[in-house]
Amino acid sequence: MRLSRCWLWVAFVATVLSTQGIVDLVARRMPNHVDFFEFQLIGNKTVPAYSASKANDEYMVSSTTDGKILVEGNSLSALASGLHRYLTDVVHVDIWWFIGSQLDIANETLPILATPLNGFSIVPWRYHFDTVTFSYTTAFWSWDDWELELDWLALHGVNLPLAWVGFEKTLVDVYREISLTDTEILSYFSGPAFQSWNRFGNIQESWGGELPLEWIDDQFELQKNITQRMVDLGMTPVLPSFTGFVPNAISRVLPDAELAQSTSEWNSFSAPYSNVTFLEPTDPNFAMLQKSFISKQTAAYGNITHVYTLDQFNENTPSSGAMDYLRNVSYSTWQSLKAADPEAVWMMQGWLFYSLSSFWTDDKIEAYLSGVKVDSDMIILDLVSETAPQWQKTNSYYGKPWIWCQLHDFGGNNGLYGQVQNITINPIEALANSSNLIGFGLTPEGQEGNEIVYDLLLDQAWSASPINTETYFANWVSRRYSGNGEIPPETYAAWEILRATVYNNTNSSFLGVTKSILELSPNVTNMLDLPGHHGATSKQLSYNPADLVSAWDLLFNASKTNSDLWNNPGYAHDITDVTRQVLANNFTDNYLSLISTYTSPNASNTTLTSLSANLTSLLTTLDTLLSALPAFSLSTWLASAHARTSNTTLQSFYDYEARNQITLWGPDGEISDYACRQWGGLVGGYYKPRWEVFTSYLVETPMEAYNDTELKRRLRSFEEGWQVAGGNGTVVVSQVEQGGLEAVIGGVVGSWGEVFGL
Repeated sequence: MRLSRCWLWVAFVATVLSTQGIVDLVARRMPNHVDFFEFQLIGNKTVPAYSASKANDEYMVSSTTDGKILVEGNSLSALASGLHRYLTDVVHVDIWWFIGSQLDIANETLPILATPLNGFSIVPWRYHFDTVTFSYTTAFWSWDDWELELDWLALHGVNLPLAWVGFEKTLVDVYREISLTDTEILSYFSGPAFQSWNRFGNIQESWGGELPLEWIDDQFELQKNITQRMVDLGMTPVLPSFTGFVPNAISRVLPDAELAQSTSEWNSFSAPYSNVTFLEPTDPNFAMLQKSFISKQTAAYGNITHVYTLDQFNENTPSSGAMDYLRNVSYSTWQSLKAADPEAVWMMQGWLFYSLSSFWTDDKIEAYLSGVKVDSDMIILDLVSETAPQWQKTNSYYGKPWIWCQLHDFGGNNGLYGQVQNITINPIEALANSSNLIGFGLTPEGQEGNEIVYDLLLDQAWSASPINTETYFANWVSRRYSGNGEIPPETYAAWEILRATVYNNTNSSFLGVTKSILELSPNVTNMLDLPGHHGATSKQLSYNPADLVSAWDLLFNASKTNSDLWNNPGYAHDITDVTRQVLANNFTDNYLSLISTYTSPNASNTTLTSLSANLTSLLTTLDTLLSALPAFSLSTWLASAHARTSNTTLQSFYDYEARNQITLWGPDGEISDYACRQWGGLVGGYYKPRWEVFTSYLVETPMEAYNDTELKRRLRSFEEGWQVAGGNGTVVVSQVEQGGLEAVIGGVVGSWGEVFGL
């Protein structure tokens, strides 16, 4: 089928398209092959703005008479998608999270196509990012990190990415203009690792130190690079807007402003960090500040988008449940955007309708959404479509365009997990049953693993029928492990087991990635069924752990068939990840044995001591394993934080922020362990000592004398000490060269053979 030569764009920004951004991508990732490709735009030569009725993307990849690869498409995103299709399906190379781009390992001479490759998207928009991804994953990213991410997004067809970086700089300028002082402004902001929730109006101020202007200015400069690259790669950035959350001091400069203050303490945060002040959108000052914000932002980044993210009630209860109030709030917010940008489109996350479902009854949802009188002026992200879809409950958001999203990961947790049936079958069914579904999207809180399920949904956006996941996984393995000789059949068999079990959860009670109890503060009860903020992620498994061991055995033995696999970065990452999960699963069994012995009437200290030693020994082994690769290392996270400044005082502040987020998450452990990670240095330096506090207490304290308050006091004393580098927080990581990973995993197997079925 030849590529159609005619498409209709409903609206566009008057900027002539250039394919140079795609050419530059090839030059960055495949410098020796850049002259082998030609890119040609067919149809409209202007950059399209967002439109809910945008035409779907199309591409065709073919060989020219002089042996080059010609990629034709009706948009830059189509060109990037066509390029990716050729590289993955024909050349068998790809670009990856954690291990980086492997595109440059392509053979010197690229394969000729006997017949063209054609692609047709089934939705016009492919979205990426949750607001909190900018804290859980990208908080301390450099431009190099962002370059890889943006190239990954482009090649995977993303054309509507969120772009929050640098928000505070524009807000500072807006507030200075109305005569707020820098002290009043800066004291309102939260620290670098917690900015997302300050932007949501969940928290205010910083418990680790004041957010410095140096950080604000540096992030602003970084955002200039990010947004320009997004545009160069054919994406429409979704930029921030004025949300209405303001410093308390605003009443000094706007004494007549209509202000509301949250009466709830978000996740038990107390004053001064909670009860954020909200400027009611019905107040004329809201529209004034909105216009100031958007005009300054446009001046800084250019007229590059009309789509603005704006969430007012994300885990915040509105000050009134009256229908007129909700309708007037959204109407006034919408009007403020349109006054600032006549083509403005308001994007919001639909998470509030799930997380505060007791408040957001159907009539209140309809009232709130009805305030936006023109349906196409709003986009709703159905944030957890794979597990907790809200689009059916809301009659497809009462006509507002919406995007089917996979959240999958809460807090950046590392557990192996997926729902391959839900993310292939369900979006296709939704597309057939909702005429205002305009896109598929990825909304992970943390972008920390299980890359295959994210690839899968973005590829589903180019298939009118549910993708055959068995074939998909096999093809994914082919390009994942290419470049190191023949790929052993054991690798395909291992991933087939993973596909059918670990990545095939159909139990709707699992909301996202599972976490291991080894990452949680120890207790003698309820470790596998913790309530509260751990409810989003199960501590139970959605699969039989024996199936994971079988997959591990095949994957490990594949290296005996082809020992060069140990030099393949994809294999090194995956065998480490699966080994990590096997050990983490076994930790639960060891814990249950320990508690069973402790609570039995005939418990002996000798047995308790032995079981305790076994538990902590496993953590030592796990820490050694994880420390072998930078992607699984705490030192990578901390080094990234340190690299954001040369000021040693600020480095200490950023170090504290990085540590606090993944452990106590708050000055007093308000959301402790929510953002836990299985990282080398964190397992050995934080989780293991914490479990040693716990096991020592059990050995010295009979069950009848057990005092939970005393145990928690001891644990908190250690946890607080770890927050500061140089004290309990000293991290020593011995990273192993990739070729040495074989010896590390060999040592793991030698020590814990029975865990791996050996």
